[in-house]
Amino acid sequence: MSCQRVALRLRARAASAATPAGRHFVFTPQTSPLRAVAFLAHRRPAWQPASRAALQMRLHASSATATEPAAAPLSKADVVDVLKERGLLDACTNEDELRKACAEGSLSVYCGFDPTADSLHLGNLLGIVVLAWFQRCGHTPVALLGGATGRVGDPSGKSAERPVLDDDTINANTAGIKAILERVLANGAADADTDVPPAVVMNNLDWFGSMGFLEFLREVGKYARVGTMMAKDSVKTRLDSEQGMSFTEFSYQLLQGYDFCHLFKEHDVRVQVGGSDQWGNITAGTDLIRRLADKEGAWGVTFPLLLKADGRKFGKSEDGAVWLSPERLSPYKFYQYMLQSTDADVVRFMRMLTFVPLAEIEAIEASMSADGYVPNTAQKRLAEEVTRFVHGKEGLTQALKATEGLKPGADTVLDAATLEALAGDIPTAELARDEVVGKTVVDVMAATGLQKSKGEAKRMIKGGGARLNNVKVEDEEATIGEDDVIEGRVLLLAAGKKNKLLVRVV
Repeated sequence: MSCQRVALRLRARAASAATPAGRHFVFTPQTSPLRAVAFLAHRRPAWQPASRAALQMRLHASSATATEPAAAPLSKADVVDVLKERGLLDACTNEDELRKACAEGSLSVYCGFDPTADSLHLGNLLGIVVLAWFQRCGHTPVALLGGATGRVGDPSGKSAERPVLDDDTINANTAGIKAILERVLANGAADADTDVPPAVVMNNLDWFGSMGFLEFLREVGKYARVGTMMAKDSVKTRLDSEQGMSFTEFSYQLLQGYDFCHLFKEHDVRVQVGGSDQWGNITAGTDLIRRLADKEGAWGVTFPLLLKADGRKFGKSEDGAVWLSPERLSPYKFYQYMLQSTDADVVRFMRMLTFVPLAEIEAIEASMSADGYVPNTAQKRLAEEVTRFVHGKEGLTQALKATEGLKPGADTVLDAATLEALAGDIPTAELARDEVVGKTVVDVMAATGLQKSKGEAKRMIKGGGARLNNVKVEDEEATIGEDDVIEGRVLLLAAGKKNKLLVRVV
């Protein structure tokens, strides 16, 4: 492992460990400038990130004792070509220079994620996919949490100012997003064909948290040009709107620009990636690096937004965002959303969201117009690949089991863990054990409301439409025994092919 990579990991760990929650000042449009300056100019928290000297000492100690095995040879594929071929490159600040730098050695590449919610959603997944492609081509992915910038709010693509979140909410959101980034990037690395550089997750609160307002103006603000900032599309659009733009939002591009500058100077991060709506913020960073660090060698790359064939954003369902957190959206529901992709979208989504080789994707596309093609075959492959990337092999297995077990008329017996994971996805009831065990199926169907009455339940059984744990109930007097309560916790009732109910036994 290179010294550069060890230093990056040590600094990230030291900074993260040094950061307590809640010690921040949030600017709003109503904040008095004098109060802000007075508060921030004299504020110095008791905590400080680990000094550079301390980190160097730890680096030398680590180098002296580390005995890690040599990594396998990394892929030499040109990542710019890979991104272009898969429809993941929208713009680049200097494509030829970036290609040359990638060919000369490993680069560190970052993408930022602001904690506006406690989970990322499907629209954020493209940023993680692009980081993973850089990683598979031998570069180090850095996921940057916006613990500081999330307190301001990015105006890009927004018609109104984001509501200001309190510190506790932002800290909880940051923790949730960090867990998702670590999990998904680890899933991607595990599925790579070769050993890849480990991903790093950092938080920009580690450097903004201890910086005073006057210090920021003196050390950073003097290098920013208001004319350039005003010319950004995200700024012009908002200034022309009825709502206008607050100074808080106007300053966001400078904060994100400083993120890139700090990472460039302190951790040798050379590339920033982001959605096409982030172009203004990204170029603010490359411009600041040239002015403040007086250096070249920083590049910005954007990828297109994920849209459906009809132009609508992909990643929204009737119930809202398609979340990447299993607590927000089960792997089963996530899988089902991907499975609903249209024929017009599925091939493009497979190129952009999966790591399936292009030759294989082309073969799948050709098969879709061939005789004998089974409908939704391509959609199943897309759903499997993306679900495994987001939720891991266990999450995919759970989704496939649930999909099979919840099919109309299915006879697959599900385990308790799979059923409990479906609690938020299908109707659920909770009954005491003595209200279930020893009672007839008719009694329980009526008690849970699956059928309006015992008479209706009997007619359902007589007509062959009642099932207990996906097994047809043949007898109107059939009772539920202890063995029917799966692992002593749950059972699944069905009245007809599609009307299913999960019963939790407490």
